Amino acid sequence: MTPLSYWITFHVALVVLLGGEYLLHLAVPDIRRKAMVATVIWVSASVGLAGMLSRHFGTVGATQYLAGYALEQALSLDNLFVFLLLFRLFRIPAGRQPRVLFWGVAGAIVMRGAFIAGGIGLLNRFHWIGYVFGAILLVAAVRLLKPENPDADLTRPPRWIAWLARWKPISENQEHFFVREGGQRMATVLLLALVAVELTDVVFALDSIPAVLSITREPFLAYTSNIMAVMGLRSLYVLLAAMLSKLRYLHFGLAAVLMFAAVKMLAADWVEIGPVVSLVVIAGLIGVTVGVSLVAGERRAEG
Repeated sequence: MTPLSYWITFHVALVVLLGGEYLLHLAVPDIRRKAMVATVIWVSASVGLAGMLSRHFGTVGATQYLAGYALEQALSLDNLFVFLLLFRLFRIPAGRQPRVLFWGVAGAIVMRGAFIAGGIGLLNRFHWIGYVFGAILLVAAVRLLKPENPDADLTRPPRWIAWLARWKPISENQEHFFVREGGQRMATVLLLALVAVELTDVVFALDSIPAVLSITREPFLAYTSNIMAVMGLRSLYVLLAAMLSKLRYLHFGLAAVLMFAAVKMLAADWVEIGPVVSLVVIAGLIGVTVGVSLVAGERRAEG
């Protein structure tokens, strides 16, 4: 049982880190430089947390946390492709995207916590749920074999936006989430982008939560690894947005990671795969596919 003080301390630390990131936002005007510093801060905090967790959960628990963090960080790369498409769809300029991601991640913290609590509760109460989660991961892995198309036609808005516009006028303003125009309070395109990001995170959580529960079923370890990976997602997006199109083989690595998590969960009654092996496999699969993508991109450029 994780002490209540651990939960309180973790969330206080999150608020402090967010406060520091906000001050960084005010002090550093350059977006990419700011994102680079923020990424270093979040990665350093995530690794440092593993050292602190080892005092209560031991080396095994700390390694489970790191494996869960690496898994969620890897799966978050697929989120970045979707975020890129959403921002192109809503024509959100680069300077406004971090704001949307900030509030999107804030909502994700609440949703991920609820999903993890519900998932662990189901696994503890119904053993067969583990097989259902494993099947979900296999389906997600197969789905990832078909990558998102960054060159898709985004000139036509989704049907739900057109439906919403018929019932409630939508402002083109991208400075605020709500504005008052012509004496009427209106939602803006920026708010629609935020809603789309939140809905996207719900969909991705259906894959990532069962995946992290294949690593550990300790609520505190599953939650902290998930949240720390998601918190660093915003700055990581700014750094990687320009090179996402170059990672043409990444979806194969992500699919392999999900397949590994599925097999680990489905075979848990017969084969135990330790957190160290999980960490090595996840890092290896992503590292290989990223490396192959970059090398292939350089060869195409030379040719």
